[in-house]
Amino acid sequence: MIKKLLLVLLAAVVSTLVAVGLSPQAKADIVAEPVVYTIDGQPFEGYFAFNQNFGETQPLVLVVHDWNGLDDYEKRRTQMLAEQGYAAFAVDLYGQGVRPSNTDESRAQSRALYADRATMRSRLMAGLTQAQSQSGVDGSRVVAMGYCFGGAAVLEMARAGMDVDGFVSFHGSFETPDGQDYSQTQGPILVLHGSDDPAAPMADVAQLAAELDEAGVDFTMEIYGGVDHAFTLWSDANRYDGMADRKSWRSLMTFLGENLG
Repeated sequence: MIKKLLLVLLAAVVSTLVAVGLSPQAKADIVAEPVVYTIDGQPFEGYFAFNQNFGETQPLVLVVHDWNGLDDYEKRRTQMLAEQGYAAFAVDLYGQGVRPSNTDESRAQSRALYADRATMRSRLMAGLTQAQSQSGVDGSRVVAMGYCFGGAAVLEMARAGMDVDGFVSFHGSFETPDGQDYSQTQGPILVLHGSDDPAAPMADVAQLAAELDEAGVDFTMEIYGGVDHAFTLWSDANRYDGMADRKSWRSLMTFLGENLG
């Protein structure tokens, strides 16, 4: 009976891993490493993952970290993307060695960039350029995605008119600064969001939809009922939602397939 139970549990774990993109067979061919680059003389440290099983060049997925900075979470997501045949680069918007360790530090770093959109855009553009220069990357096919603060940063890229094939926000925030709009957006937008997100309530979602409609942007919104903010973060037991995580990852895979070919 115990042996049978263990086999059932093992099968369930493997099924879940495959559902969110963790293919055990593909992992052996992943090359993943930190990448140090400079912006205005300051060092930044991104993270690049590439699967050697999928040919010499692969389309690029740019990953933007949450307010904690680039850590093991984003690194694992880049590996998951590489397992699916995408070159994945996690950008660093804070600087090498700047990795907040508590809420106050995370808030201070993210607020500084929210208050200085020119610097945010400069760092996003530099990260994108670095990612496109990596060996094995097809820099002409790019989708940008981000989590929480990173979701907001990805929408900043869209408003800036950056030459990207698509933009994906996971439980991001949607405030549009004065003087900005989506009239220059170059690709479709996918919003993956929880209906019970206090950081970006449904009124904000509706406002974003109105702005995108006004600008004529192609967009899709997938709303998960009763789901909180940060629903994809495995380390947050209070807010993580496995069903929403799996659904949003599948939607991301579909979006990448449609927009990266």
